[in-house]
Amino acid sequence: MRVTHKLALVDKIGQMLADRFDFGEISIFLKTFKVPLPTGTNWNTSNLEYAKSALHPMGPEVIIAIAEELEIELPRGQAASAVPPTIWQGTNKFRLFISHIAKDKDKAMRLRTCLAPYAVSGFVAHEDISPTEDWQREIERALHAMDAFLAIHTVGFKQSIWTQQEIGFAVGRGTKIISFKMGEDPTGFISIRQALPRQNRKAEEVAREIDGLLGADQATAAKLLAAKKANRVVAVFDDDIPF
Repeated sequence: MRVTHKLALVDKIGQMLADRFDFGEISIFLKTFKVPLPTGTNWNTSNLEYAKSALHPMGPEVIIAIAEELEIELPRGQAASAVPPTIWQGTNKFRLFISHIAKDKDKAMRLRTCLAPYAVSGFVAHEDISPTEDWQREIERALHAMDAFLAIHTVGFKQSIWTQQEIGFAVGRGTKIISFKMGEDPTGFISIRQALPRQNRKAEEVAREIDGLLGADQATAAKLLAAKKANRVVAVFDDDIPF
C-alpha cells in the first residue's frame, strides 16, 4: 500500500470514528481489531487525534480491515492486493491457486491434500471461503497473493466464466501456470502451453510432478525451496548436478 493511500485512509477512519463514537467506544472499537491504544497523554480533548495516533503504526492489513468494517471506499485494488485470503494469512508455505469448477471440487481438494507434504498450500474457493466471507473479494485476494496457478481442466472448465476470468488474471500477472488435463484440453491464452496429462495416475503421483515443475521453474523455485526449508520438508535432490 502506498504511504499516501494509508495516510488518507487513516484520516477517513479517524474522522468517522470521532463522528460516530465517544472516547470509550473508540477504544473498544480499536481493541476489537487488536490495535494498541495510545498511552501517556490525555486524549479526551481530541477523539480524532486519539484514533489517528493509534492507527498510524498499524500495517495495511489492519487499516484495510477497519476501512471495510466502516464501509469506507478503498483505493482501487488495495483490498485485494494488501490482504491475503483467510487460508493464507500467516502462512509461510508456497501459495498455489487451484482453479476448478464447482462440480469437481473434490478433485481439487484431493490434489491440495497431496500437495501439502511439499509445503504447498492450495486455495480451493469452494472449500476455503466461509459463508460469512465475501466470495469475490476472497478470490481476488487469493489471485493477488498466489505464487503459482493450477488449472484443473475437467469437462466444463472452459465454459465457466469464473475459471476463464481466473486464467486471464494469472496470464495478466505473468504468474506461473500449470494446466492439468483431466478430460478437457486447455483453451485460449494457455492452450499453447503443454498440459500435464492425467494418464490414469493417482493424485499423489500428479502432486509429485507438480512439485517437480514448480521446483524446476525459475519463477517459482526459490519461493518453493524457502517454503520447504521453513516447514522442514525433506526434499530429494539430484546429486548428479555438476558442481
